[in-house]
Amino acid sequence: MSNSSSSASNEDLARTTYARYEKFINPGLAALTKFMGLENVEVAARGCYVIASDGRSYLDCLGGPGVFTMGHCHPRIVQAVQEQAARQPLGSHVLLNPVYGELAESLAEITPGDLQYCFVCNSGAEAVEAALKFARASTKRPHFVAAQGAFHGKTFGALSASGRDVYKQPFEPLLAGFTHVPFGDADALAKAVDDQTAAVILEPIQCEAGIIIPPEGYLSEARQITEAAGALLIIDEIQTGLGRTGRMFACDWEEVCPDIMTLGKALGGGVMPIGAVVATPRVWTVFEDNPMIHSSTFGGNPLACAAAQAALGVITDENLVNKCAQRGEQLLTGLSQIAADYPQMVSAVRGKGLLVGVEFANSDLGGLVISALAQRQVLVAFALNDPRVLRFEPPGIISTEQVEQVIQAVGEALAQTAALLEI
Repeated sequence: MSNSSSSASNEDLARTTYARYEKFINPGLAALTKFMGLENVEVAARGCYVIASDGRSYLDCLGGPGVFTMGHCHPRIVQAVQEQAARQPLGSHVLLNPVYGELAESLAEITPGDLQYCFVCNSGAEAVEAALKFARASTKRPHFVAAQGAFHGKTFGALSASGRDVYKQPFEPLLAGFTHVPFGDADALAKAVDDQTAAVILEPIQCEAGIIIPPEGYLSEARQITEAAGALLIIDEIQTGLGRTGRMFACDWEEVCPDIMTLGKALGGGVMPIGAVVATPRVWTVFEDNPMIHSSTFGGNPLACAAAQAALGVITDENLVNKCAQRGEQLLTGLSQIAADYPQMVSAVRGKGLLVGVEFANSDLGGLVISALAQRQVLVAFALNDPRVLRFEPPGIISTEQVEQVIQAVGEALAQTAALLEI
């Protein structure tokens, strides 16, 4: 095929994909993508890069978000999935599943405290749904306390626990019994928790709120508050877990052991969708009288469990927790230094490990920078609960040279945006 024919084919694929999104998937999303200048389409991915139909490679600094801690198409994880697919992709639900059992044991070994029992589902939102159900059933209490600005998913229960009205109002009334308090305010949390509280659900770092890190000691205080009230503590590690912040779990920074932990995103190794709930024996009494009280047709399937088990091996063998800490410090330092030159544009840079947010004075500035970075073949996106904030969540396998490439691209994007707006 000639270069001109290939170019025409690439343009046709992009045009056809856009038309299909507009007609069959989500017209608003299609329009937003076009407005942002992101009209190319992805056709493959390897390592830290997403490959577009025109052959260009984009350095992926969004990562799913948070899905590709091991990178795209990690060979070890892909091989595990291929071998399991040839052996048995889905289970019978009659006989026990050894791949599920192996993964559950691995999760019990790496999670903190006396977290022991595991329920595997298909997404982080499903994990949150299960966690809320288990908390109510095991405590026999009706109420939950969550944080303003939280994001736990968009299914009905998870959305009820989440904290941004723009995603909630069209679907109200949501589930009753949820109280939201300011994130990081231990006094407000203590006042909201009482003898009717089944659980407090918190993210160790609020990712979709704009990478909001609570005051030091906040999670420890939350643990003390729940214990004093006889309530459970649910820690949502769906985006922060499995090395992303420079510890295996973000709650490890304060050595806090929750009663229930939810996992997802990176658990599937960037290859398979999966979510999980890991909880203490106290919580798991919900299954004593009826082992089928909560179940899932595809949850715990051998294919996803094989991917997750391989992913956990990659985290350990490739030292990804330490790599996230080291490359995260490099990224945070570099972005902070560049942002200091643009005080009228950038309000703050914050993060922990390879979870970094750059907050702009307004969302329009952020949008222009996203487009400018895409021109330099670097992919980022805004936080769902605060579009002023661009979050950077590159793979844990990112190299020092690639981090420097990102930092340089951000500097150029800020300069381009400042010149365009004559700031």
